[in-house]
Amino acid sequence: MHVLLVEDDEPVAESLRRGLRRYGFEVDWVTTGAAALAHSGPYDVVLLDLGLPDTDGLDVCKALRGRGDVPIIVISARSDETDRVVGLELGADDYVSKPFGVREVIARIRAVMRRVQPRTAAAGTGADRYGSRLTIDRRAARAHVDGEEVALAPKEYDLLAFLTEEPGALMSREQIMEAVWDANWFGPTKTLDVHVAALRRKFAGVLTLEAVRGVGFRLEIVKDTAGDAVEGAGPS
Repeated sequence: MHVLLVEDDEPVAESLRRGLRRYGFEVDWVTTGAAALAHSGPYDVVLLDLGLPDTDGLDVCKALRGRGDVPIIVISARSDETDRVVGLELGADDYVSKPFGVREVIARIRAVMRRVQPRTAAAGTGADRYGSRLTIDRRAARAHVDGEEVALAPKEYDLLAFLTEEPGALMSREQIMEAVWDANWFGPTKTLDVHVAALRRKFAGVLTLEAVRGVGFRLEIVKDTAGDAVEGAGPS
């Protein structure tokens, strides 16, 4: 997924760039509203600061929205309710107040992208379908195989939900621990192996969890016998 970051504060921008890249996002960084409006490269979502040196970010938001439907997430130290409301009314899809964590920004990007590019939903359930056998209902925090609910411990479900956001993507242990457990987790990651083993056992024949030595894990949906699985399309 390609992100256009419009932010004039270099430390904030660098922190966001590092964090987003760690999660597999490509980032183009510009520091002014004029540069944002002149940017010609492709992007899937805009992270837009309001306090730009050359123009008000709200004007940039309005101009970008006038050009199309690319999701816009405002990031700003201006937490006043009026700015928040005006930003949303001008076409922003979400609003993040500084200070914020990279995990929060990524969660908001994924939530916005789910709204504009919904996964294939299981008929009549609103759940996300992965292949012909597995469905995950993120609102209810439940997973079903062949229509039967699979009993999952809370962290087992969190791990499954995180890894199925991007089937086929290699996720590092650090990424997984930060997303599923805690951003400040500094202990051993053996608990991750225990939970991976539980998912392998409970979803045998439905998905695979490949361990990549020294890196992390890759989740794949097992292909249907009669053809390729129709996988949930998480953020890319």
